[in-house]
Amino acid sequence: MNWDQVKGEWKVIKGKAREQWGELTDDELDQAAGERQQLEGLVQKRYGKTKEEAKEEVDSWMKKVS
Repeated sequence: MNWDQVKGEWKVIKGKAREQWGELTDDELDQAAGERQQLEGLVQKRYGKTKEEAKEEVDSWMKKVS
């Protein structure tokens, strides 16, 4: 699955993101709207991760979702 597909399916995939990152609110996930950089930024901010750590975590999550 690529990020264009993620954006198109965000309403469904958002639930999987919520399972992965339970501290993210529905409003935050709605704002991300399937945008990779937005999601990475939220993970970085909410969980105190570095930019690289957040990127790796989102990459890992994408492999599970695909």
